[in-house]
Amino acid sequence: MTDKRALAIATIDRFTAAPLGHFISGKPVAGEGTVFDILEPGTGGVLGQCADATEAQLEAAVAAARDAFPGWAATPAEERRRILNRMADLIVARADEIAAVECLDAGQCWRFMSKAALRGADNFRFFADRAPAAADGQALPAPDHLNYTTRKPIGPVAVITPWNTPFMLSTWKIAPALAAGCTVVHKPAEWSPYSARLLVEIGAEAGLPAGVFNAVNGLGETTGRRLTEHPDIKAIAFVGESSTGSAIMRQGAQTLKRVHFELGGKNPCIVFNDADLDGAVDAAMFMIYSLNGQRCTSSSRLLVQRDIYDTFVTRMAERVKSLKVGDPFDPDTEVGPLIHPRHFAKVASYAGIAAEEGATIAAGGAPVEGTQGFFFQPTLFTNAEQTMRIAREEIFGPVLTAIPFDDEADAIAKANDVDYGLAGYLWTNDLSRALRVSDALDVGMVWVNSENVRHLPTPFGGVKASGIGRDGGDWSFDFYMETKNVALARGTHKTQRLGIK
Repeated sequence: MTDKRALAIATIDRFTAAPLGHFISGKPVAGEGTVFDILEPGTGGVLGQCADATEAQLEAAVAAARDAFPGWAATPAEERRRILNRMADLIVARADEIAAVECLDAGQCWRFMSKAALRGADNFRFFADRAPAAADGQALPAPDHLNYTTRKPIGPVAVITPWNTPFMLSTWKIAPALAAGCTVVHKPAEWSPYSARLLVEIGAEAGLPAGVFNAVNGLGETTGRRLTEHPDIKAIAFVGESSTGSAIMRQGAQTLKRVHFELGGKNPCIVFNDADLDGAVDAAMFMIYSLNGQRCTSSSRLLVQRDIYDTFVTRMAERVKSLKVGDPFDPDTEVGPLIHPRHFAKVASYAGIAAEEGATIAAGGAPVEGTQGFFFQPTLFTNAEQTMRIAREEIFGPVLTAIPFDDEADAIAKANDVDYGLAGYLWTNDLSRALRVSDALDVGMVWVNSENVRHLPTPFGGVKASGIGRDGGDWSFDFYMETKNVALARGTHKTQRLGIK
């Protein structure tokens, strides 16, 4: 057993004697609802069990957030800043432990997770430092009035996060909510709940008042639904599948909840014949095969100009076949297991779909033999067309579909011909073309001659079926806060006088 695996097991051992419960009003609460297994993706074994929150436990978590909200909203922003920076310090101090747990219950590779917790700490520091200015608005003078805006926290919010990188994505949503003065009820994904539990405990240790940050575990169709329908929850921040986002929107509609959705993607990586091909190969490989392909911003469609298509995909196939698949705790491993047998079956089904549609399986396309976990070979489909299901549906695994295009117009048409619109990646040394294509892509974010490099002040989000709203910088505060305009009369405007005889 590696030291990192032993560290992860030691961390979750305190949660495995009984089914993992919840964290409500500053303390752990035993689970009482339906029990389900938590599996280890790397071995297929059972790590522990988790209890679906009962209706009463969900009510208690929401009540705790509701009751704590006035006090937290009134807490001086400098004090919120101090507590959130303390959370960042504690995350850094436990970074190896958090990363090891992510490897254990999410199956993510150590080479990527070793930095993920530190990125979570960066998220807390970024939004903590902006807390003092979160309520600030704008001065908007007019001839007869001085208008100014202010912002205030919206209230208790629900944060529902996915299973692929659960700790980091939780910080990305929860840090700005707390910095804004909101209280939080967090429901982590049921397939990987352990690292998220560490975050709520870190919040309590850092000094968050009881009820400010609560966590409930459970299934989407029970706990998730009760949370999104609850009238005391004022907004829902969700990261996950587009179909689930649609369901959550319906559930929150009765109480007119504000929603922020970061959903699926079928993101194109467009490579023109004048590109830095070495750089494009590296970026295309990284953006689909890192994080086991379980990444919303993965470049899962490779669009290559036809006159370089054969050469480029041949290079890609060689690299794909050389990827190191194995134990996520091994620092040399590049691709680990998929999260769950149900997801494994979905990803594996696309090899048969590709063959039926007439595409070529240039690499991979089958389970990894001799393993007990949910390992699927890194896969490359070539000779594909944009009309195929493998080019249109989100597979969410280490599976890349390569499609040729003829010219700029053809590349844009094929890139946009999907239901999704999260990210796009563009490789060309023609600056004018880069500007034209970036403008024409129906996506929320474009990286030119780059893989996905996040700059925290910039907006993050998608269009079409990829989401609603933006995270990052002030865009996050726009979601977690209400804006109010105040108009002060200068005494120079005339008011019509009615009812005068």
